[in-house]
Amino acid sequence: MATLHERKNYRTAVLKALYRATAENRLGTPGTRLRDDLGLPEQDLAAACTYLVGEGLVEVDWTTHHTPAMVTLTHEGIRQMEAEEQEREERG
Repeated sequence: MATLHERKNYRTAVLKALYRATAENRLGTPGTRLRDDLGLPEQDLAAACTYLVGEGLVEVDWTTHHTPAMVTLTHEGIRQMEAEEQEREERG
């Protein structure tokens, strides 16, 4: 079981990866690609996605094995990531 710190880091990593994908004009990212690119265990990726869905930041198409098949950043997710990017630039 991942620690709270690890779970928060996994969620942040998923959001950042999806935001980069959005900048590349990709509408969604396969769950297997997220898992492999981020080096996350499958159950931790699923848990991170479940949490982010609950926050309204991502949408997930689930496989029959309850793992993410396709993950997409929502409009609210994009707004949050843009706000964080703007805040970093202003501090920069």
